[in-house]
Amino acid sequence: MAYKIKMECNGLEELQIKLKGNCNLTPFKDVVRINGRELDEKIKRNAEFKGHFEGNKFVKPTGRTKDSINLSIEDGGLTAKTGPTTEYAPYVEEGTRRMAAQPFVRPAFNEQKEIFKKDLKKLVR
Repeated sequence: MAYKIKMECNGLEELQIKLKGNCNLTPFKDVVRINGRELDEKIKRNAEFKGHFEGNKFVKPTGRTKDSINLSIEDGGLTAKTGPTTEYAPYVEEGTRRMAAQPFVRPAFNEQKEIFKKDLKKLVR
């Protein structure tokens, strides 16, 4: 003899709304903000450039790339964005055939991402 069981779940949408409302994201937002600020500071600290030669002329750094580095917190505090906005920053980071690379974003990011992962793991234990 086979049994047939029918189950209905009413109110799932209301349950989702209630669960979402009870979720406290403040600790996660704090981790994002703190790590974003630390990354921003590391990139700025690394943005001390040596300058380069163009032909026989030495081109001194202007400081515009470092000055263009700004932190923004978005998505209600769940996203931190930072980095240079000058159009030539990628050439400084990666180098060109005439100028050696002077990485300043990637080393800071690689260091900070490990700290960020550890901070998140502490929250979900």
